[in-house]
Amino acid sequence: MDADARPSLRDLPSVDQVLKSEAALEAAERFGRVPLTVAIRAAIEEVRACVLAGQLAAMPTPDHVALAAAEQLELGSRGSLRPVFNLTGTVLHTNLGRAVLAEAAVEAASAAMRSAVALEYDLDTGTRGERDDHVRDMLTELTGAEDATVVNNNAAAVLLVLNTLGAGKGAIVSRGELIEIGGAFRMPDIMARAGVRLVEVGTTNRTHAKDYLGALDADTGLILKVHTSNYRIEGFTKEVGARELSAIARAHGVPLVHDLGSGTLADLARLGIGREPTVRDCVAEGADIVTFSGDKLLGGPQTGFIVGRADLIAALNRNPMKRALRVDKIRLAALAATLRLYRDPDTLKDRLPTLRLLARPMEEIRALAEALAMPVATLLGDGYAVAVVDCASQIGSGALPQETLPSAGLALRPVDGSGRALAGLASALRRLERPVVGRIAEGALLLDLRCLEDPRGLLDSLAGLPPAPLPA
Repeated sequence: MDADARPSLRDLPSVDQVLKSEAALEAAERFGRVPLTVAIRAAIEEVRACVLAGQLAAMPTPDHVALAAAEQLELGSRGSLRPVFNLTGTVLHTNLGRAVLAEAAVEAASAAMRSAVALEYDLDTGTRGERDDHVRDMLTELTGAEDATVVNNNAAAVLLVLNTLGAGKGAIVSRGELIEIGGAFRMPDIMARAGVRLVEVGTTNRTHAKDYLGALDADTGLILKVHTSNYRIEGFTKEVGARELSAIARAHGVPLVHDLGSGTLADLARLGIGREPTVRDCVAEGADIVTFSGDKLLGGPQTGFIVGRADLIAALNRNPMKRALRVDKIRLAALAATLRLYRDPDTLKDRLPTLRLLARPMEEIRALAEALAMPVATLLGDGYAVAVVDCASQIGSGALPQETLPSAGLALRPVDGSGRALAGLASALRRLERPVVGRIAEGALLLDLRCLEDPRGLLDSLAGLPPAPLPA
């Protein structure tokens, strides 16, 4: 290009010129004049840099600059907490928000957001009420416990229980149950924060009743049993069951606390998923307090449940820490709607996404994969081969770690076998307006379709791919 023909800085449109363009006037109505002005300045600076680098063949018009600024505002308005297609094969994926809520829960949460609600107001008496009242009766009905309370997650539930019942005292727990969960959350650490003295008994693989009996003394505050939901110790093992521990605890006048972790209210074995103790089981076995999560196998919003003896629940509610850990009206509304679904076991699987996805038949998933293979291959282009494959899904969030669910999906492979092309495809899928998240395995990007209930939406999203996704 002739150097004299190149755009020069003197040709740069001013911010005022761009703001007066038709494109800017339309963008200002959508994004506001102040944010648009900031974006226009940034766009002009990019043009300036290109001019100085000799990279422009022609100076963009004010309308073009305004459109570029509006595009950046559009990208920024999406936010980072965006809906994605979870095709990882992990149903309760912690990094993707765990349980997808039932429509009834979504509607209840939406209604609570739009209006004032009787959160802590007794409509019968016109006096102050308790927010736990909205779910207490359902929780006691579904678990068989005397009373119940709710906090913002199960870690908070364990913290509150330990601090209330055992602060300054000893808490006896088997070495084989000193768990660590995601995010480096360790039971010994939470016990220390709760002000409880950890009393370890037994060994990693074997703990006997005599170990608990030998550790009990006048300074014991509680016995803690932790359900090892996210791992299994096999071989030469021994543990003391909750029923036997309950008898030991009651004989010595201390409470038995059972942390069930990703607790379930439904018998998963009936759905062909695997055997996991229910909360009702733990209450029936004699636990004085049971704690469990709301956003895992239960299929609700992030919450932590505490059910058990009425006198102990009352003590928990008197702890000032309870107020710091309470749930807001939005989650409480979603939670109440979720629990109501459990009152009708015949329709629960169809109405609760978590159970519906976990129990989804392999044949249905494979038929979906076969129907999508050709359209997906067309959208990806000649650079990638698409094959229908069998795969194994997992429950996730620490639940039944050894259980896998037969599934099917699509394996996307670069024709040239390039690892860079594979990583580039995965990256391109994550950059879509609605990102598609799979997993890389055996030289392919695997899209496990167990959790896909909107195939049309997936194809619409994939239509936004560039003609040839660039390598990472």
